[in-house]
Amino acid sequence: MNVIPTAVSFLRTLLANEDGQDLVEYSLVFAMIAFGSVTGMGSLASGLNDVFSTVSSTLTTNV
Repeated sequence: MNVIPTAVSFLRTLLANEDGQDLVEYSLVFAMIAFGSVTGMGSLASGLNDVFSTVSSTLTTNV
């Protein structure tokens, strides 16, 4: 039986096949953008909370 040469040939064609790589690359880019967005939103939310607190306290003291 020629199982080993057939298996080696199958593995070579499997490694040379690049059909699914685009999907994986796009998924990784999407994950990086999502992670960056989530990280940035925490900082943005903190800054907005500070601004609204300042505006609220200013309006409370002057009205």
